[in-house]
Amino acid sequence: MTVQPRTILDRIGNTSLIPLRHIVPSNGARILLKLENENPTGSMKDRMALAMIEVAEADGRLKPGGSVVEYTGGSTGVSLALVCAVKGYPLDVVTSDAFAQEKLDHMRLLGATLHIVESEGGRMTEKLTKDMIEQARIIAEAKGSFWTDQMRNRDQLAAYHRMADEIWQQTGGRIDGFVQSVGTAASLRGIAEGLRRHHDDIRIVAVEPAGSAVLSGGPSGAHKIDGIGAGYVVPLWQPTLADLIERISTEEAMAMAFRLAREEGLFAGTSTGANVLAALRLAERLGPDVTIVTVMCDTGMKYLKTFGTRLGANARA
Repeated sequence: MTVQPRTILDRIGNTSLIPLRHIVPSNGARILLKLENENPTGSMKDRMALAMIEVAEADGRLKPGGSVVEYTGGSTGVSLALVCAVKGYPLDVVTSDAFAQEKLDHMRLLGATLHIVESEGGRMTEKLTKDMIEQARIIAEAKGSFWTDQMRNRDQLAAYHRMADEIWQQTGGRIDGFVQSVGTAASLRGIAEGLRRHHDDIRIVAVEPAGSAVLSGGPSGAHKIDGIGAGYVVPLWQPTLADLIERISTEEAMAMAFRLAREEGLFAGTSTGANVLAALRLAERLGPDVTIVTVMCDTGMKYLKTFGTRLGANARA
């Protein structure tokens, strides 16, 4: 008998895993894409937002009548806004004009109060990340709110362990590599840990912006790939997590996002474009008989204005 969901939160997780049909490696290897756009807000961040809130409820850090605060590039904020709307917690979100306007509007529509930190030319930088974190800390202290503090919060890892179990079951245990872009590093860390519990030899590839490749020893810089590349080595990152770190430029990520839409009918954001390009590179390295899994982190509907601007510029060029 099918169990009916009690709330929209019961629809988080258990997303589909599909093969790419046209954007494929030249050697015939398989690339499978985990469709996290199927989550209620269209993002994989629904998983971690629910986990952070539920653990805090269970251990008493978040009490009935309490409030929540977080700093975010958008997707985590939208996911927290959904969870807090369902559970009845006021939410303060510290974010920036550097991120997609659609995400900011979505958070407001779900009832969040936004605090906007101005960026340098609409770009993600280390200074912006740290300014947002500091403002969230000040708000949490002033209001006595529960601060989810996603850069340090380990409660979210269990959500990604469950995602790893989904991937293992959906592939029937046939997976040779996993590729994921790094923001807080929680999804890469949790999924890598979960997959390696099943099989130690799965190759793990981390993806970061070429313009701010700090994990692979480069200088901190600026980029426009939403949701990844904080500009410094984030607390949840562990050097032993990944066998390889792949650098992808904003332009490469955007171009692959457009290809996914036009050739596969998969409308995703730039972090997904970066993931797929890195997965193609890994498949070419590992050979024709491998299966690589990567993630469609969110829906491209979160970036319509950004993508529309880029398409218009290309048309005028």
